[in-house]
Amino acid sequence: MDFLSEFLTLFLGKLQSPTLGFLIGGMVVAAVNSRLQIPDPIYKFIVFMLLIKVGLSGGIAIRNANLVEMLLPAAFAVLIGIVIVFIGRYTLGIMPKVKIVDAIATAGLFGAVSGSTLAAGLTILETEGIKFEPWAAALYPFMDIPALVTAIVLASLYITKQKQRRAAEEQLNKQLVAAGGYPSDKGIVARGYPQSDTADEGVKIWPIIQESLQGSALSALLLGLALGLLTRPESVYESFFNPLFRGLLSILMLVMGMEATARLGELRKVGQWYALYAFFAPLLHGFIAFGLGMIAHYITGFSLGGVVLLAVIAASSSDISGPPTLRAGIPSANPSAYIGSSTAVGTPVALALGIPLFIGLAQVLGG
Repeated sequence: MDFLSEFLTLFLGKLQSPTLGFLIGGMVVAAVNSRLQIPDPIYKFIVFMLLIKVGLSGGIAIRNANLVEMLLPAAFAVLIGIVIVFIGRYTLGIMPKVKIVDAIATAGLFGAVSGSTLAAGLTILETEGIKFEPWAAALYPFMDIPALVTAIVLASLYITKQKQRRAAEEQLNKQLVAAGGYPSDKGIVARGYPQSDTADEGVKIWPIIQESLQGSALSALLLGLALGLLTRPESVYESFFNPLFRGLLSILMLVMGMEATARLGELRKVGQWYALYAFFAPLLHGFIAFGLGMIAHYITGFSLGGVVLLAVIAASSSDISGPPTLRAGIPSANPSAYIGSSTAVGTPVALALGIPLFIGLAQVLGG
């Protein structure tokens, strides 16, 4: 009982943080139909600045860190990104009136990482004085890219299988007609699939990875990592990027709150199953990552703050690089389904519930 009361006290306290306050404020502003707007170029510039800062911090830390310490958390990040996609495929994908391809795309977006949610988690950890490895932010691409690749590969395999099944049925019907009702074995290969020129040539992995790496969010983060790793940017980092970080993040949270409320209407187009998935999935994914992070904590000494960050990036859903990557990789999926689920429900849940939940849990476990 003491554990529960302490946890609830810490959790409610986190909801009063300035970062989450701006998020909730943005939601309220949009709900009352205010004309307040933040120009899109300013939003993109803020995201760029935040991710460059996060990348610089991670690159500087990696340059001075023991790379062996990163191996287990990085491996867990890859595993989590892949597992999240399979969870969505076999939970959301079996719901009534939910198309398998849409479910896979949605799971891919929820497996990919939101740079803004990561930035929010970093800021709140710093505000709370919770220590974490500076290189923990560099776990971003280890989860982001495998999730997107897995989603696109799964969708491509599913679509190919459906094409082969339809081709097999058409071939069988033609054989029945030609043979007077007795199909021949000609044209039928192992597992009942026909030899057909319509079969897919296979899924090409590199274009998927390239598309992810060229996304604006991941490009900014990797640029910062490279600069922090290969140059000596400490002076400009301390004098320029670091002082601006929290102010810019507050504006970003305001924009995201406004956008979340504005996009609630999109959920009417995709149904209640997406809304339920988008509410529970971030918390489930975060708890899976938190559990694996605790394993790394006991084995390698991975900090509790690092465990929280691993859970935060698992709970997040990509808001910048993921949608265009999935739109290009799974063109048959409905963007309203996966984007609406993410921005209207998934991201607010990860920010407003996930971050304080995981921080409170870490503080209770850490004593």
